[in-house]
Amino acid sequence: MPRPGQPGPGPARPAPPAQRPHPTPTPARQARSNRPESRSPAQLQLIPAPVGGAVEAADEAVDLLLDSGRAPGDVLVLTTGEQHPWAAHELSFGESAYWAQHDAGDDVFFAHASNAGRCDGRSVVVVAVNGGIDDATVRALAVARERAGALLIVCGDPQKVNSALGAGV
Repeated sequence: MPRPGQPGPGPARPAPPAQRPHPTPTPARQARSNRPESRSPAQLQLIPAPVGGAVEAADEAVDLLLDSGRAPGDVLVLTTGEQHPWAAHELSFGESAYWAQHDAGDDVFFAHASNAGRCDGRSVVVVAVNGGIDDATVRALAVARERAGALLIVCGDPQKVNSALGAGV
């Protein structure tokens, strides 16, 4: 089965289910929300990539994570510029269905960095810096670091990313 962001024959994924009510937290969501507040900061990994190649670098990082045994529900991917193509595809089915996938917590979730505060923490957060570095990007990187439980991977121009991380994280 093709991974999110990877081309494949036919539709990459069936249409998401209708909006699902969540009267009780799912086990994955419960585990993420029960993290202790006093934890060590996530490890930071910087993957050099030009603005135009940041999404592809993020996709490759996700593939490596999944190939190494990381559970899909452990990974959150954020973009700072244009929306990731997978998120744009999923949003075409409506906001409710899109956020229901987030709440289920059982697959890689793709979101724009402006929605990072709405996303639950995950073990790994991958950020594709596919836009310019501005105040919103600096804030998004700070939120991404808060959301990352074990590893924060940032794909982008190293000089600009390091400057932004120093300013906001």
